[in-house]
Amino acid sequence: MASKTRSPSPIPPPTPATPPPEELLRLYRSMLLIRRFEEKAGQLYGMGLINGFCHLYIGQEAVVAGMQAMAGPADSCITSYRDHAHMLACGLDPKGVMAELTGRSGGYSRGKGGSMHMFSREHRFYGGHGIVGAQVPLGIGLGFAHQYRNDGGVAHVYLGDGAVNQGQVYESFNMAALWKLPVVFVIENNLYAMGTASARHAAGDELCARGAAYGIPGERIDGMNVLSVRSAAARALAYARAGAGPFILEMMTYRYRGHSMSDPAKYRSKEEVSNMREHHDPIDRLRQILQDQGVIDEAGLKEIDRTIKASVAAAADFAQASPEPAASELWTDVLSEA
Repeated sequence: MASKTRSPSPIPPPTPATPPPEELLRLYRSMLLIRRFEEKAGQLYGMGLINGFCHLYIGQEAVVAGMQAMAGPADSCITSYRDHAHMLACGLDPKGVMAELTGRSGGYSRGKGGSMHMFSREHRFYGGHGIVGAQVPLGIGLGFAHQYRNDGGVAHVYLGDGAVNQGQVYESFNMAALWKLPVVFVIENNLYAMGTASARHAAGDELCARGAAYGIPGERIDGMNVLSVRSAAARALAYARAGAGPFILEMMTYRYRGHSMSDPAKYRSKEEVSNMREHHDPIDRLRQILQDQGVIDEAGLKEIDRTIKASVAAAADFAQASPEPAASELWTDVLSEA
């Protein structure tokens, strides 16, 4: 069989840096919901209401909020164990997410998945995966499904910087490029993987260049700026949606908490974390833009915060009032009945 040569496809031009006021407010609400939800999850974990592992997304909100803001109606999403924020950004009800975190039957996986294994087929959200890098080959399967069905969808495949060195990631890059699958790989580079600095576990300067051998274009983005993320998402998704193949976005971001709730994060200084919070916080940066442009005043911002806190409190109440799964649930969802 004759080999196929792929001609380079043009990368779409940047989208306007500043979206309209209503879109700015949507982005702000999305990030603030994630922040307040994760803060409440941390509280519930401390109270012993969330068992097992719990990985919080505090500090990284701009990545998933900006990406999902540009998602199309047929797009799918898959990620790793730090998945609560991704579900919220995909439009899932905070009550169902919190109930799943607390292992209650009202959760999206009926209380059997917990923090790391949440799914919603209805919202095209396919996990929540605890094995490092395992979601990437599954993600290109979603991309293949979009291509096969010709539904115009793109698979958003999220992975951390620690997962990039997994062999299955490169097998996935190769297959996605070979078949020109509509996939955007989003590397959430929070600099520390589980607790090892990127410079100590990853050779090379840019993880977004890891697909170069397969002809996959990549960009490194300020993942603490939701407008930069949104603009990059528009370019990458348009590229994949046009049939040009996969795209890699390396989002330079930062988590304020440890890898999980049990991680004291002694591998970095308190001064480093404080500096990131003070000078690079994604919510504070967008709040300043909203005020500078006269989109909303301080009273309006406080009202948004009150509304979101009430929503999160209602989610926590719902979770605690929801019963635990019945013993009979041990026998359900073991094999597909479709």
